Amino acid sequence: MNGFSPKQREVWRNSIEGGHRWNISCGAVRSGKTYLELFRIPYRIRSIKGDGLVFIIGNTRESVERNLLLPMRNYWTEELVGRANPSGKVRLFGRDCWILGAGKGGEADKLQGSSVAYCCGDEMTTWDERVFQMLKSRMDKPYSRFDGTCNPSDPGNWVKKFIDSGADICYSHFTLDDNPFLDKGFVENLKKEYRGSIYYDRFVNGLWTAAEGIIYRQFAEDAERFIIDRPPDNLMLAYAGMDFGGNGSAHAVNVTGFTVGFRRAVTLGEYYSRKELTPTELEDEVCDFILGMREKYPMLTDIYCDNAEQVLIRGIRAAFEKRRIPVAVHNARKMPINERIRFYTRLMGTGRYSIMRDCKQTIRAFREAVWDERVKGKDVRLDDGTRNIDSLDAQEYSTEAVMTNFI
Repeated sequence: MNGFSPKQREVWRNSIEGGHRWNISCGAVRSGKTYLELFRIPYRIRSIKGDGLVFIIGNTRESVERNLLLPMRNYWTEELVGRANPSGKVRLFGRDCWILGAGKGGEADKLQGSSVAYCCGDEMTTWDERVFQMLKSRMDKPYSRFDGTCNPSDPGNWVKKFIDSGADICYSHFTLDDNPFLDKGFVENLKKEYRGSIYYDRFVNGLWTAAEGIIYRQFAEDAERFIIDRPPDNLMLAYAGMDFGGNGSAHAVNVTGFTVGFRRAVTLGEYYSRKELTPTELEDEVCDFILGMREKYPMLTDIYCDNAEQVLIRGIRAAFEKRRIPVAVHNARKMPINERIRFYTRLMGTGRYSIMRDCKQTIRAFREAVWDERVKGKDVRLDDGTRNIDSLDAQEYSTEAVMTNFI
């Protein structure tokens, strides 16, 4: 335990020696919660004296591989940490174990009929609650144990309700400062990136905080800090994002430029229309907009479109080819909305996002974006027609392909 932080040593003592049925570590990102699992998992598996199955559960099987299996394999070697087969079976420390993805409730039935001796749970707040409820009914041994980790979410989340339920739970709270091995510069930058948002409370202080009010508080309180009147001189690349309208929403296209080294993202131009357009009329207007942006920014090479509208995408692609516009048309990745929100929160927090003054619709959209306070237990952006979500979607689609370059 010499390589553990004081917090990790405390959690090890409380969870391993305390004999609790449920052990949940929750708190800040990069605080050392998951690292402890690389040692607690083999200890638990080796300690099982009777029968019962072992499960490792995360948001998806891929996230379990990325967050737990790969780091364990690198530390303990592939001889002790095998690779999961298509059914989710994997050999860990001499015992057959099972990997499940709990982001969707459909995996719950894979626990039926099982008797669980040990389960490690990763990213618990991303699970469908049905999986956890099924797991509880399967923890039927006197020696059944659960070790889980998560980042805090809305206080109405089912995980928080379980923590407060009075069950036999050893709960450990982590803050970012509980990890003394992190680079001090990284810690300070992360605090800057999340300052002024719910993510500071959750991912720095490790608190269960409700998503309330304005989403981009720094932008709403001082938009002039982000608004510019001329583009940077060192733009190296630009992408566009498009959200298709319908049922009262608008068609929106945003063009975002990226400076050398992906130091900054800059919204360079926007198209926004609430008119009832035929597909041909829409294609003509988008072509005109993209051609105009290409004249100003010849580094514009790609456009990412809402993948729910394949017919319209094919029309845009054909129109570009007909008018010989050298911009490739792709499906937007449509990452989870909250991941996109976190990305822009981090850029704004460190002054790495700017927007041209004439992008009035997007400026207003960032200023007015709020959390839907009617939804309890989840973070949901209000999308009831009273806010311009279309420009936000288009803006986010334009940067999805390079988010990892920035982070």
